[in-house]
Amino acid sequence: MAKKKAKSTLKRKEEEFKYRGYTIAKLRKMKLEELAALLPARQRRKLKRELRAEEEKLLEKIERRDEVKTHLRDAIVLPSMVGKKIGIHNGKSFDYVEIKPEMIGHYLGEFAMTRKKVVHGAAGVGATRSSKYVPLK
Repeated sequence: MAKKKAKSTLKRKEEEFKYRGYTIAKLRKMKLEELAALLPARQRRKLKRELRAEEEKLLEKIERRDEVKTHLRDAIVLPSMVGKKIGIHNGKSFDYVEIKPEMIGHYLGEFAMTRKKVVHGAAGVGATRSSKYVPLK
């Protein structure tokens, strides 16, 4: 009987992320029109109609700083945002999200949920007919 070889504990080489065949470095060098051609239809349409003044201001802030707060939930995640920490307003507070390469092409609002999970308490006395028979302490 031959002995089974133990799996080596070598770290798996982490592959560089590619979006539609392009590396992050190449995506950052692209013009907005070229990048728009790679994105899904809704995002492509928005970028072809040019960015709003607020969105351009957000991009300028992101270039200068590593941590930015914003109310622009409909802003598209672009390659220049990767690696930055963005506080996205959820209606009550800012949820800080670190932008990862996999988020390119999505909207910022997708990463800051606006609704909480509903957590119900225990049924009180008088809630149902069966609770009538629960002994009170």
